[in-house]
Amino acid sequence: MSGAYGRVLVVDDNKVIRQLIRVNLELEGFEVVTAADGVECLDLVHRIRPDVITLDVVMPRLGGLETASRLRSDPRTRQVPIAVISACTPYEVDAGVSAGVDAFLAKPFDPTELVRMVHRLATGEERPSVDGWSGAGRAGTATG
Repeated sequence: MSGAYGRVLVVDDNKVIRQLIRVNLELEGFEVVTAADGVECLDLVHRIRPDVITLDVVMPRLGGLETASRLRSDPRTRQVPIAVISACTPYEVDAGVSAGVDAFLAKPFDPTELVRMVHRLATGEERPSVDGWSGAGRAGTATG
């Protein structure tokens, strides 16, 4: 594990959002690497070996839900916790659960909730759950 709490791969096509997530996580002791879309994420993931991956859903070239599916189908990344940070519509949550996403955080997000969610995922603490799906949840609504 790199950084005090681990290494996070932040994937979002919006540079401002990437920087916002990066700054909040770095202030809390995480090492952060960023990518602009799913293609870049898949190119980086095996080199940097993140402890947590955050994904936006709507991105050019390769969106977050397809990226999550590909990460889950690869034995080398199957166990890496994945959080979706997006609008978190009911469709995105349902599709994210099916793709193997572990947690959800709706934009605009509270930086405290972001840090809490990523810390929980990085340390393997109790993962939130929603609608009976073990290992999938919506940050901010979970207990813990």
